[in-house]
Amino acid sequence: MRAVRAAASVGFLALGACFYSSEAGKNLETRVDKLDKDLRAEQKAQADKLDQQLPRIDQKIAEVTKALDSLDAASRRSGADTSVQLQKVIEDLAQLRGQVEAYTHNLDALENRAAAASPDKKAADDVPRPTDKKEFFALAQSKAKSGDVQTARALYLDFARKWPKDDLAGDAHFAVAESFYGQDNCPEALPEYGQLIKNFGKSKSVPLAYVRSGDCFARLKNTDAAKLAYEQVIKDYPKSSEAKMAQKGLSSLKKSASTKGKK
Repeated sequence: MRAVRAAASVGFLALGACFYSSEAGKNLETRVDKLDKDLRAEQKAQADKLDQQLPRIDQKIAEVTKALDSLDAASRRSGADTSVQLQKVIEDLAQLRGQVEAYTHNLDALENRAAAASPDKKAADDVPRPTDKKEFFALAQSKAKSGDVQTARALYLDFARKWPKDDLAGDAHFAVAESFYGQDNCPEALPEYGQLIKNFGKSKSVPLAYVRSGDCFARLKNTDAAKLAYEQVIKDYPKSSEAKMAQKGLSSLKKSASTKGKK
């Protein structure tokens, strides 16, 4: 059950301060926080439920084992008694199998979510870290280009922790966000985009971070938050290519809403 308890403790969208600076951004931050709390509550509920199931499954295993052990004695009874006993064992086993399958499915789902969301702390343990920050960042870039996403992500995160106020730290947050976004792991991508927008507002990647945030919220079925993110891009960067992307995102939201309305 260590994996379950670890999964239950994983935070998906922990944003410590304002995600965006405007009033609309504050509303968006509220939605991010709610999404964070909902995901935490859901995962804790699943973990608690699985913990409660284990004793019942153990008890059922003991009961079935006892029933199987009694078959030898039952074989000395009449044919009718043996048939009844065997039928009960079969029913118990069927019920047990259903419980175990349900448990396994939920456990796998939680472990997959935890694995997808947990930082790649061990991915780059054996990679020597340069003391020069430019060389350090270049190493992370080279790992990313070679396809070693986990190691690159770990190096980028280490860089951001080591030099949190350096402009390259903003690029590191963006690179990590993009790696999660590419894996359709929006709960992990959103906080990294948020770090870029919040702390590195002058970065050239900020407009795209807004668009990606809108895309993520749309994927997570939070259309109000997606709309706010897209509108922020159009408002702050009206002539940019990202504004055109945001406009397409808004159009997709409207089209989706129209389709749902017709059903």
